[in-house]
Amino acid sequence: MSKKLPARSSDHILLEKLWSEPVERYTLPNGLTVLLKRDTSAPVCSVQVWVKTGSIHEGGDLGAGLSHYLEHMLFKGTERRAGREISATVQAHGGYINAYTTFDRTVYYIDLPAEHAAVAIDLLADAILRSTLPAEEVIKEKEVILREIDMCLDDPDQRLGQALFETAFRTHPYRQPIIGHRDIFAATTRENLVAYYQARYVPNNLVLVVTGDFDPAGTRAAIREHFGKVPRARLAPVLVPEETGQLARRDQHLYEDVQVSRAGLGWQIPGLTHPDAPALDMLAMVLGHGDSSILWQAIREKSRLVHNIDAMAWSPGTSGLFYISYLADPDKRVAAEHAILRELARVADKGVSARALAKGVRQAVTSEVNMRKTMSGQASRLGAGEVVVGDVNYNRTYFQRLFALTPAILRRVMQTYLVPQHLTVVSSNPASSADPVTQAASQGGASLDFKEIRLPNGARLLLQPNHQLPNLHLRLAFSGGPMVEPANRRGLTTLMSTLLAKDTARRSAEEVARAIEEVGGSFSDFSGNNSFGLAAEVLPGDADLALELIADAVLRPSFKSARLEIERESSLAALKESLDDVVTVGRKKLREKFFGAHPFAIESGGDEAGLTSISVADLRAQHRSLMVAGNAVFAVAGDFDAKKLVVQLKTFLAKLPKGTAPKPKAALQIAAGDFSEQQPRQQAIVFQAFRGPGLLAADYEVSEVADELFSGMSSHLFERVREEKSLAYFVRSGRIVGLETGMFYFFAGTSPQRYEEVIAELNLEVTRVQQGGVTAEELKRCQTRLKAGKRMSMQTNSSRAMQAGLNAIYGLPVNDWRTYDARIDRVTLADIQAFAGKYFQLAQRVQLVVKP
Repeated sequence: MSKKLPARSSDHILLEKLWSEPVERYTLPNGLTVLLKRDTSAPVCSVQVWVKTGSIHEGGDLGAGLSHYLEHMLFKGTERRAGREISATVQAHGGYINAYTTFDRTVYYIDLPAEHAAVAIDLLADAILRSTLPAEEVIKEKEVILREIDMCLDDPDQRLGQALFETAFRTHPYRQPIIGHRDIFAATTRENLVAYYQARYVPNNLVLVVTGDFDPAGTRAAIREHFGKVPRARLAPVLVPEETGQLARRDQHLYEDVQVSRAGLGWQIPGLTHPDAPALDMLAMVLGHGDSSILWQAIREKSRLVHNIDAMAWSPGTSGLFYISYLADPDKRVAAEHAILRELARVADKGVSARALAKGVRQAVTSEVNMRKTMSGQASRLGAGEVVVGDVNYNRTYFQRLFALTPAILRRVMQTYLVPQHLTVVSSNPASSADPVTQAASQGGASLDFKEIRLPNGARLLLQPNHQLPNLHLRLAFSGGPMVEPANRRGLTTLMSTLLAKDTARRSAEEVARAIEEVGGSFSDFSGNNSFGLAAEVLPGDADLALELIADAVLRPSFKSARLEIERESSLAALKESLDDVVTVGRKKLREKFFGAHPFAIESGGDEAGLTSISVADLRAQHRSLMVAGNAVFAVAGDFDAKKLVVQLKTFLAKLPKGTAPKPKAALQIAAGDFSEQQPRQQAIVFQAFRGPGLLAADYEVSEVADELFSGMSSHLFERVREEKSLAYFVRSGRIVGLETGMFYFFAGTSPQRYEEVIAELNLEVTRVQQGGVTAEELKRCQTRLKAGKRMSMQTNSSRAMQAGLNAIYGLPVNDWRTYDARIDRVTLADIQAFAGKYFQLAQRVQLVVKP
């Protein structure tokens, strides 16, 4: 009998199978690099263009944010197309278009149904190589980006990140913000933009990646036609200075208008191609990745000094940072820093266990698998290998080094890089916590259908085998949320869900976290307005463990008082943290005004009064009430042995207590009016809210189309408010949905001087729709986009299990996706007009302006 392979060997074999999937790489005569990877598991594709230029390549314009500016401008018009035509064409073909800018690259991508791959290739080639950068659009977009810069300045996490980079790096361009400094960006001219575009956006500086179920011959032909005709150009090298060695600790501490302290410790490390990079990644995994990690257990669980803590190794290019971040109460921030440094010294002296290292390696293997769930993820993996590392097959080398790691190597790497003289410490703290001196200074062929099995006790089991990828997702869902909570215990369901995933009668929270993290899996809770539950995702061989953890959480939760206090504190800290984001503050206030006494007035996470009042007895009572057989739906999707697993699942579900799903009711009485809220921010946020249909309403699909109508870059509202008038950085609609009722709202971020103009534009848009002003072209775009979005949302096992499980909980068809397209196509222009007339009534409107 052959012996079972060790975990690392079997994982390596698993990865080799994935790496052996063919990738075609070739170069056009003009220097453009092409990567093609065909995957027929889903009828979609991702087309991405990676431009080898980012904020560190801006030369004499360093700090101006030219790379990011260009990213915004390339969809504003070409030699062949008007600006709006680009996004409209993408959406007309059911696609999604976007872009992002980093320090060393700018990436443009379109995800869409595979039969339209040539359309995406044509559009991206046109935008990237033939943009005209219209003068009037350059002016308009500058205003939009200035609003975006203001948003960054309002975001304490962004401010802390900038403080870290400008402190840790003294000579490297990483110290400059990708978006640019506001004053330097404001002075940028169209001539600066055009010169940068002509110098860097040339074929021999591009990598084109196509993944998915595309036609190979047709795709190659389209690439030749649209990219191949542009000639190679001169490409001067950009000097990127290396960072000078750090000789002593550096600090930067901010005291500002925030509620809690955010802090970070960073050390300079070498880049991704350095032989020590895999060891540094593993060190980050062992120290701060997951609830069983060393720092989480020592600093959060035992010392109770932080609410959250994690670690990461950021290593692009030739240099990077090893970074430990944490969230703490202001009076514990310094103590937490000292405790972290003591724990690091202990680990550097004693080393890490082989078990902890094996857990980190398994997590890396799982991550490598998970990157391949979607076509977009696969394309991103290939693009990063080619552009960032310079070798599309670098993953093999990386994992060879990874599998060769030992605890001794991790200890050596820790003693080499995480040393006091290379440390940078940054923090963001409430202004009140500063001392006076500081204050003054400062899937192939698999069916998408789920098979439903109803058990005698009322529990339901949903199964969807899919052997395309070695991945398995299990999701147990229950009906619940604010509607079934006492008015003075808001957040009870969410807090209960959190504790379910922690301590049980058989394992402590640390043991639960260690068990799942050692196999590279995930185990988490979820909760929302209408449901809650548990989810686990693992490699196929770990199905037994995943089910065991879920079963223990449901059947044998411990609800320890000490754990309740830890998670209560964390939840309260999260509430405080959310108050630092002006949009979140506004949305909370809007809910309060709109819903009034209805349970949806407070988010599912609860409020301070409710969370503070919750006791262990409350948790146990909620558990007894909701976690019963008639309220349970267990959805399983992925690579599993049905004969074996179904027996185990049925055995577990049969043990659930008898009971039925709750059927709560709550009347919604809207107190309409216009309100304002003052916040010390640089931008203003406008909200307008109306009654909306619930999930079970006959016109729910109309609300989906309406939401799409008012959102997206090609929407009439976006074109008018942002593109034509440059009034706002973002403007769109949103929904808060219950089973019987909901809220449909508009929101926009603008300047304090122009919010009244935004309100006027929102009113005009509502009137336009009520008067039948929506065109057939707009409706078609929305329908195409929604249908394509549904198709793309079903790429992963986790997403499919979630959709099927929630459908069952809400009383909708489990395989609702089958009729989705037809239901969306049945929505007419008359339906849209009637919807606006029925719901968008001034007498039922709640308007809120959040402003300085």
